[in-house]
Amino acid sequence: MAQSDKGMPQIGMIFKSQVESWLFWVAYGGRVGFDVRKRYTNVSKFDGKVTSCRHVCANEGHRKKTQRESIRKCFRAETRTDCKARTTLTLDRESGNLEVTDVVIEHNHLLHLPQTRHLMVSQRKISEFQAYEIEAADDSGIRPKAAYELATRQVGGPLNLSYTCRDHRNLLQSKRQRELAFGQSGSMLKYFRGKVAENPSFQYTLQLDCEENISNIFWADAKMMLDYAHFGDVVTFDTTFGTNKEYRPFGLFLGLNQFRETTVFGAALMFDETFASFKWLFETFLGAHNGRQPRTIYTDQDYAMGRAVEDVFTEAYHGLCTFHIMQNAVKHLSPIKGEDEDEGEEKEEGEGKDEDEESHILTDFSACMYGYEDKVEFEEAFANMRLKMHKQTWFDSIYKVKEKWAECFMRDVFSLGVRSTQLSESFNNSLKNHLKSDFHIVRFLKHFERIVEQKRNKEHFKAFSYCSNM
Repeated sequence: MAQSDKGMPQIGMIFKSQVESWLFWVAYGGRVGFDVRKRYTNVSKFDGKVTSCRHVCANEGHRKKTQRESIRKCFRAETRTDCKARTTLTLDRESGNLEVTDVVIEHNHLLHLPQTRHLMVSQRKISEFQAYEIEAADDSGIRPKAAYELATRQVGGPLNLSYTCRDHRNLLQSKRQRELAFGQSGSMLKYFRGKVAENPSFQYTLQLDCEENISNIFWADAKMMLDYAHFGDVVTFDTTFGTNKEYRPFGLFLGLNQFRETTVFGAALMFDETFASFKWLFETFLGAHNGRQPRTIYTDQDYAMGRAVEDVFTEAYHGLCTFHIMQNAVKHLSPIKGEDEDEGEEKEEGEGKDEDEESHILTDFSACMYGYEDKVEFEEAFANMRLKMHKQTWFDSIYKVKEKWAECFMRDVFSLGVRSTQLSESFNNSLKNHLKSDFHIVRFLKHFERIVEQKRNKEHFKAFSYCSNM
């Protein structure tokens, strides 16, 4: 390729191919400050070679008017100015090269400043390596804005980066469209089948409704199966985390390993929180783990969930989460106001007294939960506490299941020190830090897998540190 010292196209310049000539025109447009496009390309029907082509300024010609122009809701600004800047190339049959036969370099419009030339469409391009970095950052939970800012810092500013933040987001959007090429359900099945192909021990089960739509989903990988075999004596289950804009409940079966680190035994996406859904899920969970039941399972105080636990986990002790019980106790505190209070007393003093009484009642209830090892003492303390309450409906209902939360009734329960579903709360917090409600199902599954791997890597580091110190 012959070119002048100034890098300007000239008549007689020779290029080996149309691609080479086009790259030269793009680079020239970037240096001068105008956007470019291809006007036409003529190809021989006999040998398929390019016989002639023309590269022009993006402002060449005028926009064609269509019949829908009058009903267009959003009108675009007219940018074309019939600019004549161009370069025309013709094939030399003897050498097989393309030769420049016509050149016009004058423009009839303002050119871009050096500070804005990187924003021109022809100058913006994401390389394969940059695309890999963008997708890797997205898979790691880094937001597009933060990932783009990091990329600009690495190259010394946006002027040195070959793409914009909008290009960054468009690449991720294209990636997500490819992930959902078969729809939400089809892409999810493809994801699960890929996991089974990687490791046949991976298990997933789908429940279909009467219209053959997927309603509930359960899955567990090989490591979850192995962990349950070793540490599945105490299990906690919680569904307080909503995963998407439809707020579908996300359930986790969790436990503790030998380092008292949270380990996952299985996960589920549910359509609703009914008795039928919970029963299907619990039966599927046991089926995946060869029917082995835990010795103890903790859940929150949900009626439908409690019924399903009693029907399925017949050999396990069912305990209620003490954290949720304490939260409910705070909501239902309503002490009796003193009958000797005069109507003329100041309001602030009355409010202070109520707060003190509520504080005492909460302390009494906490003592009933943790402080009494003798059942007779528990009964007396609970009866005295109820006398202080104006409304006793909730306390009557919680008293009926006292065997599932009071210390004196749980002395012989194998619990490993677990009294709540706080394991789920901690794991859900990790998910919330990296997930959004508008994530599609495949993206959610990949981010969940990443969070699980982070937990496992932490476990491996603890095991390594323990062995190194022996």
